[in-house]
Amino acid sequence: MTPQDARRTVADALIEIVPDADVDAFPASAPLREELELDSLDFLTFVELLSSRARVRIDEMDYPRLATLDSSVAFLVEQTA
Repeated sequence: MTPQDARRTVADALIEIVPDADVDAFPASAPLREELELDSLDFLTFVELLSSRARVRIDEMDYPRLATLDSSVAFLVEQTA
């Protein structure tokens, strides 16, 4: 998965959870949970969407690597390489 593909995958997953989110407008290094006010269930949904769309396994120990848009993109690129 290219960085562009990973970014689109992350953005699409976030928009599915928070439809009115302007993912392109907030800093890529901002904490997703705080920026989009994601609760625990929202975050788990995000993880599941990423896992199914990227076809990668995401374990609980990987959750900190999904803290920001940039780190989520890097994680997906690494996992799909």
